[in-house]
Amino acid sequence: MTRMLQPVLAGVVTTVVGFASSFAVVLAGLRAVGADERQAASGLLALCVANGVVAVWLGLRQRIPIVVAWSTPGAALLVATGTVQGGFPVAVGAFAVSGLLLTAAGLFPVLGRWIAAIPTPIAGAMLAGVLLDLCVAPVRALAEIPLTAGPVVLTWALLSRFARRWAIPVALLVAVVAIALTGPGLGAVDMRPVLEVTAPSWSAQAMVGIALPLFLVTMASQNVPGMAVLAGYGYRPPLRGILVSTGLASTLGAPLGGHAVNLAAISAALSAGPDADPDPARRWIASVASGVSMIVLGIGSGLATALVLLSPPLLVEAVAGLALLGALVSAVVSAVADPEGREAAVVTFVVTASGLTLLGVGAAFWGLVAGGLMTLLHRRGKSARTPADEGPVDETVPDRDQDRGPDAGEGGPYMPQPVRPAGRTG
Repeated sequence: MTRMLQPVLAGVVTTVVGFASSFAVVLAGLRAVGADERQAASGLLALCVANGVVAVWLGLRQRIPIVVAWSTPGAALLVATGTVQGGFPVAVGAFAVSGLLLTAAGLFPVLGRWIAAIPTPIAGAMLAGVLLDLCVAPVRALAEIPLTAGPVVLTWALLSRFARRWAIPVALLVAVVAIALTGPGLGAVDMRPVLEVTAPSWSAQAMVGIALPLFLVTMASQNVPGMAVLAGYGYRPPLRGILVSTGLASTLGAPLGGHAVNLAAISAALSAGPDADPDPARRWIASVASGVSMIVLGIGSGLATALVLLSPPLLVEAVAGLALLGALVSAVVSAVADPEGREAAVVTFVVTASGLTLLGVGAAFWGLVAGGLMTLLHRRGKSARTPADEGPVDETVPDRDQDRGPDAGEGGPYMPQPVRPAGRTG
């Protein structure tokens, strides 16, 4: 009995941590692109149900712990983008197109290779620029609403040291208590689950400013790391089936307000690791339990939305910013890891973080363009140099990497990482 409960509990914990850590980001993103209260609540419910259904389907079919989530960086992108001309219906159309692009990436591998061809520093810098504004919100909150934000930030700081997994959920609980003590109460708020259909419309501005960046951010910061986490635990899931399933779910959920469905990245380790079950072949139970739990939480999404609506907007942004600090760290590290790509990465970051809107298109797209142009310019300059331009070579000085092998890097010789035993791939 205990052995059966272990993966189920792991799946429930995965869902609770994932939901509590980032639902405020999702609601903030939907509101930023023009959703009203009902549309935002509908979007959160649609995402929960879509995540749950896809996770249960893939888990039962593949017998692999495939955890499905919404795109938290994608929601942060919506916050940075803001309302586009045409309002929320145009944003919904962009969500649907982004889902179709995810599906196409699964059906046509060449599209996935094009995404992989985007230099890692550029992708990381774009994501870092998107996340920056939300990640500084806790600092602004401490300055403007210290009595409310102070306990939230302090709780997060302490638990990030002693119980990192629960740092954001408990900080959110402290925020809820603060809202209850200082806010107007929940009596006047409708907490029932709501589904609101928004007829999509399309514009070139939204395709370039929302759909394309949302697709790129979701692929680069969710699906690729999610596959890496599963591979780290020895699983080799079929990427094509995952992209097709999550892409179709994204497209079908778009009219209800859902922005993107994808593989979980960080929280995936909670269900794929040994804490879920010592036997790797049984860990798929955790992902199925996670999917069911997400559907259940979706039913209570009205309460989550009500709490966010009753709280000071800056407090919501502060909690969201704390939840995204880990993602910002990863993005910055990937942006500056390659010395040759740092200059282009910095340009990408600066343009994206500027909030620039040009021709009705948001800063994320222009950051990607600026970084890409800088990369091409530097590559052309490098290829145009001749050996004479580099100066004479002193052949008496031995190559310091000569004896380190072809896989050696600046940090030392290459050390292969152990691969954990794989579960059934179904």
